[in-house]
Amino acid sequence: MTSRHPAWWALAMLAAAVPAHAQTKTGTALGQFLLIEPSARVAGMGNAGASLGDGLEGAYYNPAAIGRARRFGATFTHSAWLADIRYDYVAAAMPLGGWGNVYGSVTALNSGDMDVRTVQQPLGTGERFRVSDMALGLGYGRQISERFAAGIQLTWLQETIWHSTASAAVLNVGTLYRLAPNGLHIGASISNFGTRSRFDGRDLRFVYDNDPDRYGDNSSLPASRFADDFPVPVLFRVGVGLPVRLDQENTLRFALDASHPSDNSESVNLGGEWTFRDVVSLRAGYQSLFQQDSEEGLTMGAGVHGRLEAYDYRVDVAWADHGRLGSAQRLTVGLDF
Repeated sequence: MTSRHPAWWALAMLAAAVPAHAQTKTGTALGQFLLIEPSARVAGMGNAGASLGDGLEGAYYNPAAIGRARRFGATFTHSAWLADIRYDYVAAAMPLGGWGNVYGSVTALNSGDMDVRTVQQPLGTGERFRVSDMALGLGYGRQISERFAAGIQLTWLQETIWHSTASAAVLNVGTLYRLAPNGLHIGASISNFGTRSRFDGRDLRFVYDNDPDRYGDNSSLPASRFADDFPVPVLFRVGVGLPVRLDQENTLRFALDASHPSDNSESVNLGGEWTFRDVVSLRAGYQSLFQQDSEEGLTMGAGVHGRLEAYDYRVDVAWADHGRLGSAQRLTVGLDF
């Protein structure tokens, strides 16, 4: 086996993703909302998107996908996430001709108002708070050759819990290689490689009495609690995809990703898509296969694609099972012009 056979190397790496039995670091990273996949199309295919080189739809999974964009485009996703959490994602791409392509994205997550509960007042103190997250991304991709593309994205994120915030900057890098236009596609990316951060804000300020047994001293000294700093959830993906043209009206696409996260065990995502006349698509997949203590599993989706005057539009929906946590739904609307 030599470097002249990259497909075999990719398949070998995918086969190496086996169940991990060691203790995981689940819940120890900051910015977990960055791991919510925005594309309803790819979500319906089990979120196997590392090898999807279709512009904005694949840019989240692999920034190199934006290198294949040929037109101005925009996409919007809304998700009814778990526990009534609202998730929204907006992205837009602009081609620069021979210079490559640029794109920007905005991600927002909001919990809505929640009751403040304590051990002494489990039914609520009368106060309310909310959790909100935001990420701003700017990326660049280029089709370096007919078969090879590369891309990079810089993202600034902020998590807010009531009046306390934590911010960090992360970097995404990816590559895409096509053995042939209608042959095996190979993709690899590393996401959320960045700095550590900690929460700070007025919620961590308080006053205290240094010596409660002494009278006459200052019993309201200003103080601050120091929170630990946390890393961001780094994620390495490698995947293969295979489009199959059955005839003039029917197309199949298969995708398989292996993921190695910094805060969880390894897993595999897989899925497929059937498209009729480039208009209607049906999808199914399975995510987080082999992941330790996973609550994720079956995914399904559908979509329509058409043209309205000078605009190409795409509307996709997806449903994903999250076990005991329930299910999540996504709606994505895209335009190319």
